[in-house]
Parts: sequence; C-alpha cells; structure tokens
Amino acid sequence: MAIDETYLAQEPSGDSRADAEEVKADRSKPPSVWRRFGLQIGIGAVGALIWLLFLISAPVVFLKPSIYLAFASTTPLFLIIALALTFVVITGEIDLSFPAVMALSMVSFTWVFQNGGFLGMAFLAAIVTGALAGAFNGYLVGKMGIPAVVITIGTSFLFRGLELAAMSGSGFPLTDPAMDPLKQVLVGRWLFGIPMQFIWVVIFAILLWALLNRTRFGSHVFLIGDNATSAKLMGVNVMWTKVGVFMLVGAMAAFAGMVASFEVSYFWPTLGEGTLLNTIAAVFVGGTSPFGGAGSIFGTLIGGLIIGALNAGIVSAGINAFWTQAVFGFVIVVSLIMQVVIQKRVRN
Repeated sequence: MAIDETYLAQEPSGDSRADAEEVKADRSKPPSVWRRFGLQIGIGAVGALIWLLFLISAPVVFLKPSIYLAFASTTPLFLIIALALTFVVITGEIDLSFPAVMALSMVSFTWVFQNGGFLGMAFLAAIVTGALAGAFNGYLVGKMGIPAVVITIGTSFLFRGLELAAMSGSGFPLTDPAMDPLKQVLVGRWLFGIPMQFIWVVIFAILLWALLNRTRFGSHVFLIGDNATSAKLMGVNVMWTKVGVFMLVGAMAAFAGMVASFEVSYFWPTLGEGTLLNTIAAVFVGGTSPFGGAGSIFGTLIGGLIIGALNAGIVSAGINAFWTQAVFGFVIVVSLIMQVVIQKRVRN
C-alpha cells in the first residue's frame, strides 16, 4: 500500500506544537521547592508535630529551657555519628561496629595520655584509631566484597574484645586537671549554657553537607549508591570511596566517644552500648534510603533531633516508659512510609 508522502511531510498540528512547547518549557524550568526539598519538608513536619504533641501534653516541662539544654547535651552522643553514617548508607552499605570503635578509640586516648603524651597527641591518637578501624571495615567491604552487615558485626566483636582486653574490663577517670582544656572544648558550656557538643553537631552538619553536596567525593558517594557498576564504568574508584566513608564513620565515632566520656568525666569499658539503634534510626528517619543512592545531611540532622526528642520527651511528658519502644517504632514506620510516598510523587 502506498504511503502518502504529503501526510509524512505535513507539520504537526497547532495543538501538538503547543503541547511540545509546554513540555519543553516545563523541562527548562528549575525544579520546584517540593521536588527539591519535599522529603526534608516532610521530615521537618514530623519533628514539629512531635514537639507540638509533647508541648500540649506537658506545657510546664516543655516551656522551660532546662529540658532543651538537657536534650542538647545527650542527643549529640549519637547524632554526631549519624551524620557520618549517612555517607555509608547512601553508598548502599551499613556499619554496625561504631559503638565498639567509640570505646577502642578511647583506649588509645588513655594509653597515650598515661604514657606522657600531651593532650593534643592523645586526641589525635583517638581519631586515628577510629579512622583506621573504619578503613579496615571499608577494605573488607569494598575490596573483598564481604556484605557490610555481616563483617561489621564481626569487627564489632573484634574491636570490643580488644578494648576490654586492653583495659582489663576496668574504666579510667578523666578528672586530671591537665584534661580540662579538651573537656571545655568538647563538652563545656557556651552562651546561655548551650553545650559545646551541640555546637559541634552544627559544625559537623555544615562541613559534612558541603562534603556530600559540593565535592567530587560526595558525587561519587551518590553514584555508587545508585549503581556501583555504572559508577565504576564512569571512572569512580568504588573501593577507595567506600574505604573513605567507613573511615569517616570511624573518626566521628572516636570523636563521639571522647564527647560521651568527658561528659561524665569517666571512660567506661561499655562505652557506645545503647547508641546503635538511635544512630541508625536517625539516619533512616531522616530520609536516607536503605537501598542507597539517596539521602541528606539535613534529613539526618532532623531525624536525630526527632529521635532525641522522643527519648527525652516521653519520660518528661509522664508517659509510661513501657510505651517508649512502641512510640519509637511508630515514628520510624511513619517516617519511612512518608519517604516512599514523597519519592513517588517527586518522580511523577
């Protein structure tokens, strides 16, 4: 059957041209605020709603600054690590060993300080120990291909065992006057009694946001989480990037370990226990995808504040402590559902 060439040559109708121009115009427009920040807005709304509920249930408690100062001194103990853990989760991995790294790093701190090292050297020894522990995890995951959830459970036992053996199961007091300068820097009180550890959370959030969103390293983190094979074909060094993100978690765990120890002026051999769930929950409640490829520092920051508010607010509001886990789980589930719904709307 012959094809009418005039039909093929005819121009699109006016309606077709208008539709095409409309689509082209839509694509040329910058993404809307909802598309760019929808997930963060949703997470922030959850946090505001939780605060409002606590305020209504116990206005006398939640209108006093003391509750917020206490909140600002305890939440950073896990939120500092959660900010760094965001990088690992975005790559599609997980680290379950950081509680043990917190304690192992403090072993290095106390050993260097006891053996004549000055305070700055002891601080550096703790950070290096944490980073090396993270590098060990990253190498086993990135180079050898061992699933992170499995190997970091193993290294958690390894690091904790080394720490307990080195300390013989005993603690170490941090009351030496020579430690006071570092104590003031880490956990001192700033203007209006604001704890320094909360100031450090803000500082780290800004720095890590820039690292994730304004550097080639951050771009590689997202690429690996989206598709590691494609990232490798594009020239990304997947192994060293994973080593880098695990090192970041290790170094931040060491810093958090020093903060937690100086806050109570004592290094307990069980340091870090009890931080695992809060830290991981802060990352996932903050909107970081458990499948990798998506996440934000701002989201983790808000997620950590939500988790911290739950821990402090339930007790302060006079709610039966047995309901803590139920409320805790409810918020996590709702946040994850919101994450999926918002991501679907953004894609559409």
